[in-house]
Amino acid sequence: MSCSCLRHCLPVFLIASSLAVLLPLKAQDMPLTQVLIDGEDWQLVSQGHRFTDGLTTDTEGNLYFADVAGGTTINRIGLDGKLTAVASDAPRISGMHFGPDGRIYACQGGSFGRIVAFDLKVGEMEVIAEKVRPNDLVVTSDGHVYFTETAKMQISHIPPGGSVQAADVASKTDGPQRPNGIMLTPDQGTLAVSDYGGRHTWVWRIGKDGGLDLRQSYITLRTPSPDLPSKGDGMTTDAVGRYYVTSAVGLQMFDPTGRMGGVIAAPTNKPLVSVTFAGPGHQYLYVAAGDEIFRRKTKAAGVEAVRPKRKAK
Repeated sequence: MSCSCLRHCLPVFLIASSLAVLLPLKAQDMPLTQVLIDGEDWQLVSQGHRFTDGLTTDTEGNLYFADVAGGTTINRIGLDGKLTAVASDAPRISGMHFGPDGRIYACQGGSFGRIVAFDLKVGEMEVIAEKVRPNDLVVTSDGHVYFTETAKMQISHIPPGGSVQAADVASKTDGPQRPNGIMLTPDQGTLAVSDYGGRHTWVWRIGKDGGLDLRQSYITLRTPSPDLPSKGDGMTTDAVGRYYVTSAVGLQMFDPTGRMGGVIAAPTNKPLVSVTFAGPGHQYLYVAAGDEIFRRKTKAAGVEAVRPKRKAK
């Protein structure tokens, strides 16, 4: 093997090797039969919205979402199935994620262009960053915020107590052209981002200071045809490291090494834009599909049931 080939292959090898060490053997190369339950299908849990988005969950398994097109509230579907508005005056909310301080961090798009945090206990909102163009975000267990800025082809980073930094910017020939969904692996050592305008989900190693390196096109998604993009959007992972990515052909699942496990058909012909594990035991996959939200019980469980500390690299 030539030296140039070694330099090209080394980042992929390092990331794949790291994941293989951290995850049990039973998590490798898993088909959908190890996730889906015979006889279980999608169930409608909420409707009558305009465009649901930003699915996230707390440690108890309550589901939270927003209506990015026409709503002004953050909503919760409790373990009892009841729908409740838990925050008001919150228009244009898309991606959301709970931080280690118990607040919901959220992308507020449109003319707002900011990252905000909602304290549901006292009913207060704090502006974390302004003059940004956020789409989706995640928060690590030690308070690092990462968010996608689709129009800028950029992954941005807010360290605890710090200001916005450009963690990685794609070129026209390398990196996600329309970075969209974003998530963390179970050990929080790797960041993954879907590309709405391409065929891949990209990954980075997260360093001690929260910086990103070793960018790689780790996952190749199925597309409706060879000349069409995947429309990779919302993402989540389960407790053993499987990736779940909403796309133009349904909810695609991959094992921790990035190999395709299968495609879960969407509940309707409306586009899927967000996904998370929530409900009792975090064993239900929830998806946002246009004006509706669906769920289905699985054999898997979401990472939020564990909420591990991020391991420094």
